[in-house]
Amino acid sequence: MAHLIETMAYAGDTPWHRLGHRLSPKQPLEVWAQQAGMDWRIQETPVRFMTQPASDSLQTLESFAEQKVLYRSDSRAPLSVVSSRYQVVQPREVLEFYRDLTDIGGYEMETAGVLKGGRKVWALARTGKQAVLKGSDTVNGYLLLATSCDGTLATSVTPTTVRVVCNNTLAIALDSTSNVIRVPHSTSFDADAVKRQLGIAIGQWDDFMYRMKALAARKVKGKEVEAYIQQVLCGPSKSDEVSAPGAGTQPMPGAWAARKVLELYEGKGRGAELAAARGTAWGLLSAMTEFVDHERRARSREYRLDSAWFGQGATLKQRALAHALELAR
Repeated sequence: MAHLIETMAYAGDTPWHRLGHRLSPKQPLEVWAQQAGMDWRIQETPVRFMTQPASDSLQTLESFAEQKVLYRSDSRAPLSVVSSRYQVVQPREVLEFYRDLTDIGGYEMETAGVLKGGRKVWALARTGKQAVLKGSDTVNGYLLLATSCDGTLATSVTPTTVRVVCNNTLAIALDSTSNVIRVPHSTSFDADAVKRQLGIAIGQWDDFMYRMKALAARKVKGKEVEAYIQQVLCGPSKSDEVSAPGAGTQPMPGAWAARKVLELYEGKGRGAELAAARGTAWGLLSAMTEFVDHERRARSREYRLDSAWFGQGATLKQRALAHALELAR
């Protein structure tokens, strides 16, 4: 496919990836399912194969019980071949997860869509949590639910922050511990059980934002800036490339990436002039997340979104957060 995103919808302002159909606020989930391209089901059928006939016999069609083929109910397009024990999460289940959260919990749907022709689906809702750092640098809380039907992603529920001035996204994590709730496809997805765990994860919002305010108060010097950028981009291997080929992201020399992040930090980044970011560890972290979400080389915006939420970009942002928190200790 030329595009990873099959369909997508959003409410409110245009999202940072600038993709999808705009909806008016407070639309019912049924409208979201239709406009986000999630009103179909994942069907399954056993893997079948033709036997090689002997000279005196006909070909026969046999089934392989250990695996099954997943395909779309609307287009009949194949999605993947998985183990017969693979537990599917339907696209509508992703949206239904938010029904009580939006109806009575104060959440508001903001974006949902389909990646890789249906192999990944996601939905993102605003939780109503908000914090303001120095200089009116506002950060909002979100909840991201995503799943796959090709084995590349467990069903994952991720408390996420979005910095309003630049729409940078960052998963909430404390002490190098992610708050992502993952349900492997070897087990069935129990939405109620996940929501019980979710209360603990969402409850860490205040602690997380307290740490972010500490980053905004931590001034950094030239050598610290250079060391931080090097550690985050190159990691412990000190490789001269930020990412390996594949997954839609092109090889990128560390020097180019480091220069780009430094430029964002020193004033070219969105919100770099705000008091919370100027010359601080928060500014460094924000420059790195902006680099991943908006600047990092990729084949397309769709590939960049996939990487920033689920792939190498997400890993890079978590490393950036861990190193920033180290600076504030």
